[in-house]
Amino acid sequence: MSQPATVHADDVRWYADTFARVVDNVESAVLGKRQVVRLALTCLVSGGHLLLEDLPGTGKTMMARALAKSLDCSFARIQFTPDLLPSDVTGVTVYEQASGRFTFHPGPIFHSVVLADEINRASPKTQSALLEVMEEGHVTVDGRTHEVGHPFMVIATQNPIEQAGTYQLPEAQLDRFLMRTHVGHPDAESTEALLAQSQVRDRAAGLTPVVGAAEITQMGQVADLVHVDGAIISYVRRLAEASREVADVRIGLSTRGALAWIRASKAWALSEGRGHVVPEDVATLAHPVLGHRLLMASGAAFGGVTPDEVIDGLLAQVPVPRDRA
Repeated sequence: MSQPATVHADDVRWYADTFARVVDNVESAVLGKRQVVRLALTCLVSGGHLLLEDLPGTGKTMMARALAKSLDCSFARIQFTPDLLPSDVTGVTVYEQASGRFTFHPGPIFHSVVLADEINRASPKTQSALLEVMEEGHVTVDGRTHEVGHPFMVIATQNPIEQAGTYQLPEAQLDRFLMRTHVGHPDAESTEALLAQSQVRDRAAGLTPVVGAAEITQMGQVADLVHVDGAIISYVRRLAEASREVADVRIGLSTRGALAWIRASKAWALSEGRGHVVPEDVATLAHPVLGHRLLMASGAAFGGVTPDEVIDGLLAQVPVPRDRA
């Protein structure tokens, strides 16, 4: 961990400043949720997708829209319902009689930021339409592949307590999300500020973009250069292996999840003003990255054991690398 970072100091400062400007802009609409906003932006820079899971009225959709409004990129909202078809998401090939050709009409997934609102209300068939595009950045319709472009991010929301008319997200779908987090209710100060401005119906509507697609791409390129010491890589590997050996866990962290953890840690380190990853970055992101990927054994679930408790145990059990400087 004592090796020098490969990112130039000027790039670190530029990244941290740009990151903070976006977070400040989003937080002006979503008060008191800075940590959640930082996680969402880290997801975007890392090329990942975010699952927002919380009770109704906590601002999940508002936060997704505020982030999209802060970026000078295209945005689409898909309201997931039981009758939504896969073609309503990906697009459809239509025969144009005038030209005598089949033409592909892209669906709403062909935007930079896509809000999949109440994703668990759509059928498994429609949910599966997102598997390819979330992993590979393209969709295949009628045997032809269509790229969605970059940046690309799916922000999905779901209500964890309402079961009527919903479908549980399958394991393969959950693993496509780099992070899952909860918005939660605002603190007392933020709540009073919101109540004092109750006449403002849509706090995200007045936001203006602060960065564009080119800057998001550049931030991702800078994050790729962040130094990750071999001890950190070993730390993540040991945490992943330990997650698969916990008796209460049926399926532990996948290789995809471990790779996502490293990528997110690099982006997070830059937001903290560092060109190298430290163990605290890994630990900070443990719950958002692992929480939805650890599938509990049936006995553990009935016994009330939660993924968060397992993650806390892993962080306490696996030795933290020491700085060799």
